[in-house]
Amino acid sequence: MQSHPKSEIKNQKPRNSLTQRRWKRFKKNKRGYYSLLIFSIFFITCLFAEGLSNDKPFLVSYEGNFYFPIFKTYPETVFGGDFETEADYRDPYILEKITENGNHAFFPLNPHSYSSINLELDRPVPAAPDSNNFLGTDDRGRDVLARLIYGFRLSILFGLCLTFIGTLVGILAGAVQGYFGGRTDLFFQRFIEIWGAMPELYLLIIFSSIFKPSMLLLLVLLSMFGWMGLSDYVRAEFLKGRNMDYVNAARALGVGNITIMWRHLLPNGMTPVITFLPFRMSGAILALTSLDFLGLGVPPTTPSLGELLAQGKNNIEAWWLSLGTFAVLVGTLILLIFIGEALRETFDPRKV
Repeated sequence: MQSHPKSEIKNQKPRNSLTQRRWKRFKKNKRGYYSLLIFSIFFITCLFAEGLSNDKPFLVSYEGNFYFPIFKTYPETVFGGDFETEADYRDPYILEKITENGNHAFFPLNPHSYSSINLELDRPVPAAPDSNNFLGTDDRGRDVLARLIYGFRLSILFGLCLTFIGTLVGILAGAVQGYFGGRTDLFFQRFIEIWGAMPELYLLIIFSSIFKPSMLLLLVLLSMFGWMGLSDYVRAEFLKGRNMDYVNAARALGVGNITIMWRHLLPNGMTPVITFLPFRMSGAILALTSLDFLGLGVPPTTPSLGELLAQGKNNIEAWWLSLGTFAVLVGTLILLIFIGEALRETFDPRKV
């Protein structure tokens, strides 16, 4: 009798790939797994900060038409106002015009933007939390909750960009050093020693006094120094693997250096890269917060966790400024540390 190969294939259990086994191992670490879920939920939610906290309604139903002020600017004459300028949806006169005759305006959960100033306060700023400003206001009358939401998004996006650039440059530098070795490695090591000895903070102070502060300038300056720590680990992995038998066999078959580095050595050298990603991101967030606290970071009008901490230092009695910012910053760093510890255990080669 002839065998039936299709039935035999169906009866065989599929072999789990290395990625699937690592993912299962990561999920077994409950602390890291749930930290990743919580962090992802907060981050994805804050990507839509304009729909969570804004002084403009996300939908206006007026005389049978629908308007979306968050995405488009409308003059107040559209809603029965007198001027061609943009409608101020916090103005009681405009609100009355919009909501009369059965019309409706739907505001976000927190009806404040990061730059909007509460002009209806009857007490000095920074004002304590109340029903209008859930976490109070800062020293300029701006809503603290709105600035925390937008500041958290800014910190995470900045951390992701800085981590990506530093990781990419670190991989390239470490791969070239480790694979070619010899004089190339020696030259790069001396360059890293000289470059790493440069005073990074002084350079930031000098450039911030010459150029206008911006996120791009800060990202470029920090990226110039953020790659050196990772390149050492990638260099070690490439030094260890460049004389392996499969690499020598690939060279004998005429495979190019770039192909060997990309297909054969880089996958084995990605373990330290992946395990260090959350820690590098937490370091980038701390760097941005510290520079903003010192006044060397983003422009003053930009929502920033460091700027809120500086306001809390200058207004000790306004506990809501420091407490809310401290909770957001520490909570974010704790989640990233837990994720990093779980990744380190997941990619540990000593564990099956």
